[in-house]
Amino acid sequence: MPRLFGTDGMRGVANQEPMTPETVVRLGRAVAHRFKAPGDRRCIVIGKDTRLTGYMLETALTAGITSMGVDVALVGPLPTPGIAFITRSLRADAGVVISASHNSFEDNGIKFFSGDGFKLPDETEAEIEELIFSGRIDQIRPPASEIGKAYRVGDAGGRYIECAKSSFPKGLTLRGLKIVVDCAHGATYRVSPTVLRELGAEVVALNVSPDGLNINAGCGSLHPEGLLRAVVAERAQVGFAHDGDGDRVLAVDELGGLVDGDQIMAMCALDMAAQGRLPGRTVVATVMSNLGLEVALREAGIGLVRTAVGDRYVLEEMLRCNHPLGGEQSGHVIFTECNSTGDGLVTALQVLATMVRSGKALSELAACMPRYPQVLQNVRVRRREDLTALPAVQAEIRSVETALAGNGRVLVRFSGTEPLARVMIEGPDARAES
Repeated sequence: MPRLFGTDGMRGVANQEPMTPETVVRLGRAVAHRFKAPGDRRCIVIGKDTRLTGYMLETALTAGITSMGVDVALVGPLPTPGIAFITRSLRADAGVVISASHNSFEDNGIKFFSGDGFKLPDETEAEIEELIFSGRIDQIRPPASEIGKAYRVGDAGGRYIECAKSSFPKGLTLRGLKIVVDCAHGATYRVSPTVLRELGAEVVALNVSPDGLNINAGCGSLHPEGLLRAVVAERAQVGFAHDGDGDRVLAVDELGGLVDGDQIMAMCALDMAAQGRLPGRTVVATVMSNLGLEVALREAGIGLVRTAVGDRYVLEEMLRCNHPLGGEQSGHVIFTECNSTGDGLVTALQVLATMVRSGKALSELAACMPRYPQVLQNVRVRRREDLTALPAVQAEIRSVETALAGNGRVLVRFSGTEPLARVMIEGPDARAES
């Protein structure tokens, strides 16, 4: 059976398989069937980022869902974590995000949340794929009187703004701070500047004029160069760069230095531990997180558990062992006391709370973690093979590991969203990796 889902839902070039209206209608029907109980009127939330193709896919998905007798609540452009929150707030049966995250506008994607705001497990996605390809539900056609309704939720943005603000500790304020925020012409273009201003900050907002084609174009978390320059030029205390759907964020310190997800987790873990808010004194990260994170946490008596790449796997481990903090180097950081998924705006607020509470500059806080040099190379592939069954690849990995002599790591894996093999080498000396 063909696979539609990767590590973060479906993704591909818009208007080409599988991101075509025809396939998305079938996807909507399968999702509606999976979440609809017999005889009950159900509701599924649909939100999106600012891509032009979001209109086409939203319409197709709505048609598929309503054709199975399930209602659709349309919230329009909203960050992915906002859609997770609205799904819970409306007590909907599921939530859908139409976005390709950090990819350019040509791509689009679809990912799902269950009614409790958590991403669907692999098993549920496999059930949905089976419904699509088996033809098992092709003949299920409710009568016209039972077709679902689609309606707009006008206050979704305001609801999420209040949710995000509530994650910032009472008694603290952002007055006196100048913050530059790069919204990547994406889903955060309204909510992030609004939240920061309402909490008292002076805000310089960059890339907040989406036209459907400029999302992530030379800006945002994948292209933070403009933000680096702006923080220094504006003499701001901090800057933040979102990606297109707002579930990740990178920070920039007052000196123009980039602060990634590993450093954010390190400084927040130390702050949470000092407040007694880190039960188990453990952080969850992926195999891609820098060795420096492990070292910084170990020196503070905090453990690090690593998972496969993908924020869903991080969250599964966090929930399994009740760990409140986890994330990825890319800036997907999850605070389970604040939201059920990675939330770039909430993460920015936790960084700001740490700064305000400590009275320290971001550059000083980020220095808590030594950064081991890493080299990451992406190699385009025609298909994903079992890496353990490729003798030449395994021999090369062993050769490099021998050269590192236990002082570094080699990691080779396939991307879950693109036809790429990712090769990462890490060690204490950059010269050894050249």
